Amino acid sequence: MLFKSLISRVIILNILLLATGIGIFTALHIRREQQHLVATARESADLLLSTIEKSVFTSMRNGNSDDVQAILVMVGRNHRLLNVRIFHPDGTVLKSAHPEEIGSVVNPADFVLFRDNLREGIFRLPAGEVLSLVRPIVTDERCYLCHGQGRRVVGVININLSLEETVAKLHESTRFSLLSGVVMILLLSGGISLVLLRFVKRPIQKMATRMAQVEAGDLSVRLESRYGDEMGSLMNSFNSMVVNLEAAQKELERYHYRQMERADRLASVGEMATGVAHEIKNPLACISSAVSVLADDFDESDPRREIVGKVLEQIGRLDKTATDLLFFGRPGKPEFTFVDINALIKKTLFFVAQHPEARSIHRIKELTRDLPPVWVDEKQMQQVLFNISINAIQAMREGGTLSIQTELVTGGANRVRVQIGDTGKGIAPADLEKIFVPFFTTKTQGTGLGLPICRQLLEQLGGTLSVTSRLGEGTTFTIELPASKRPESPSEEA
Repeated sequence: MLFKSLISRVIILNILLLATGIGIFTALHIRREQQHLVATARESADLLLSTIEKSVFTSMRNGNSDDVQAILVMVGRNHRLLNVRIFHPDGTVLKSAHPEEIGSVVNPADFVLFRDNLREGIFRLPAGEVLSLVRPIVTDERCYLCHGQGRRVVGVININLSLEETVAKLHESTRFSLLSGVVMILLLSGGISLVLLRFVKRPIQKMATRMAQVEAGDLSVRLESRYGDEMGSLMNSFNSMVVNLEAAQKELERYHYRQMERADRLASVGEMATGVAHEIKNPLACISSAVSVLADDFDESDPRREIVGKVLEQIGRLDKTATDLLFFGRPGKPEFTFVDINALIKKTLFFVAQHPEARSIHRIKELTRDLPPVWVDEKQMQQVLFNISINAIQAMREGGTLSIQTELVTGGANRVRVQIGDTGKGIAPADLEKIFVPFFTTKTQGTGLGLPICRQLLEQLGGTLSVTSRLGEGTTFTIELPASKRPESPSEEA
């Protein structure tokens, strides 16, 4: 649960980074301090060794060999010196601050330093860590009287300097450095944690709470920004977003209310129109029959026959309008079946070609082969194709090209797409959404129900109808229907 929190992960990461950085710095500091203390001890021992060497050399040159022992005893009283001695190159102790070891063999570690031509070394004795220095006593021309001709090593001065004080100082420095590092880690971690918790986590939790309120539908919540930092800017953005959401919600409510009012009016108009259309159709049929009988009594050359023909044409228009009103108000229940959309388009285009306005129209078919069938009502689908095709033809008064394309749209649920395009004058952008509104029309003799009926039928069939248009170039209607898989017949399964 701890590591699921971003703030907790950031705090832990900061503590780890601080601990690592301060730990590395402390280790380097301790190492440097150790080297410094050892170097100081080495310098002190080297200085002491040089002093002893000069004193011994002076006493030996004056022939006072007894003074050499006294010098070693006096120097050996230093509490830091464990021992000061002179031993023979074969390892036998000749003089020592501890007379009891004269004549014995020197410590092997000290002898190894001399044998390997080393000046110093640090090793552990029962008394603790010891810095041992050796310096050979080499004769020169002033020593030839006593020691004979030639330069040779007649003895080795050796001192053992205790490093207990140095180690104690090093331990004290290490404890101080570690304690300082821990305090620094705690202070910095506490400061960073306080800043993150106070100025990051708390505002984020506050925003999360307000977002939950907004998600629950309360758009009156606001955040108070106390600081001008990034969190304050984020809070201001949140407030701006909520204000915009509140305005959008009010606008949607107003739009929904208007749509409900409009739908209620349309429902009332639809009911009334259906009743009126039903009442009109029967008298129209009687009038059409009576006028047809009268027309038969006129000769072909009688000018009244032409007038009667116009009357019959208008009666046909009224009958179509009444039929559209009836269908829009009470659409029929679809009878679904598997339909080959390409075959249905060819059949529909045959009837479209018989329309008087289709004579100057060039037709192009681009039908994709082996399309899957669609599960629709064949008669209703043919009505949709016919209405859209006739609209396209009527949009090209001076001739043009009617194109119909089919294709399979894959990805997700497969769909069969039908595009019906014309090269007419196009539809103004402001009218594109209105063309599906009932009773809206740009024609002088239209009812404004054709396209709304087409969309209504397609929605019943599980499809969609959309339109794109460019002024001066033409219009394209796109129909999309779910592709189906025709079930295999028993004979095919066998």
